[in-house]
Order: sequence, then structure tokens, then C-alpha cells
Amino acid sequence: MSAELLDRLAIRDLVENWAVWRDAGDWSRFRSVWHDDGVMQATWFQGTADEFIRVSREGFEKGVSILHFLGGTSIDLDGSRAIAQTKMTISQRGPVEGVVCDVVCTGRFYDFLEKRDGKWGVVLRQPIYEKDRLDPVDPAAQLSLDADLLAQFPAGYRHLAYIQTRIGYVVKRDMPGLVGAEVDALYGRGRAWLAGSASPMQAGA
Repeated sequence: MSAELLDRLAIRDLVENWAVWRDAGDWSRFRSVWHDDGVMQATWFQGTADEFIRVSREGFEKGVSILHFLGGTSIDLDGSRAIAQTKMTISQRGPVEGVVCDVVCTGRFYDFLEKRDGKWGVVLRQPIYEKDRLDPVDPAAQLSLDADLLAQFPAGYRHLAYIQTRIGYVVKRDMPGLVGAEVDALYGRGRAWLAGSASPMQAGA
């Protein structure tokens, strides 16, 4: 196999391991998918990979239920750098206004990746939140949401933000969606990353 194909396979393997190991609570192996300076951006958390692992583990041990399912991956590869976009769903279960509910959010993981010393790792993971829905686990349950609170969040993840707010998280309110200035800026940073920018946070054209 060509070197490029091997890189693409390694990246796909990394993306899949992220979801399996994180959801299984396999924290030591989960750490191995990140570079030392890795950063995670999510609705409920923004910070270093090490801090993300710590708070994820604490939530896991308290019974917080956040699971991931992956679809197809598209990889833009340029030497030792890559941008991987992977279709995904985030599924969270928890109490909403006294009713146990499931929220399912559909979107993409947008990963800034780099190969260092022969090993690919995540430098930054930024999810893109495209649409979501909320359903009571018991279909006969009566559920009434706070319409004013729900309206405060972007359409792509407003129900996910609602449940996360109700269980005590502070949710970031300007995450990228399917369209808009935030996702356009993210794509620009992705192009800059592939062109050699010093940081995945550096703005691009």
C-alpha cells in the first residue's frame, strides 16, 4: 500500500478509537489518540485533552451518559497534516424537567491532525452541530420545556444544550452549525492548518 493510503487508514483508525475508548471509559488508551498539546472543544467543555479526560472520567463515574456513533469520514491530507471530517451522532440520556429523556444530535467531528515522530494524533477536535432532537424515554410521559431557555441556544444543538444546562453544565453558545459564520471560520482555519499555520486556532482565508 502507498504511504498516503497507510496515513489515511491510520487516521480513520484514530477517529474510531476515539469514540470506542472514550465511551467505554478506557482512559489510558483514549489518551493515546491525542498529542500532548491536544485540545477539545465541545458544547459543555473547552480545554486541554488531559482536562477533558479528567472531567469525562468524573462524569462517567457519576453515571453521566454521553455516547457517540460514527459514520463516514472525509480526509484532506497534506504531508504530515490532515483535516478529518467524520459524520457522527452524540446521544445523551438524562433528566429534563423531571422526565428521563434521550437527546440525539447529528453532526460532524472536525479534527485537526498532525503526524509527529511517525504517529498521527489529534491537535484539536471541534464538533460541528447540525441538528438534534429530544424524546422522553417513556413515550407516554408528559414533557414541557422552558421555551425561553430553549430559544437561547443555536438550532443545531439547542436540545443537547438544554439537557446539559439542566444537569449543571455551562454550555458554549457559538459552536459551529451546518451553515453560518462560525462554520465558515472553522473551514478557513482548516485550510490554514493544511497550509502550515502555527496553530489550529489561527484564522484562515
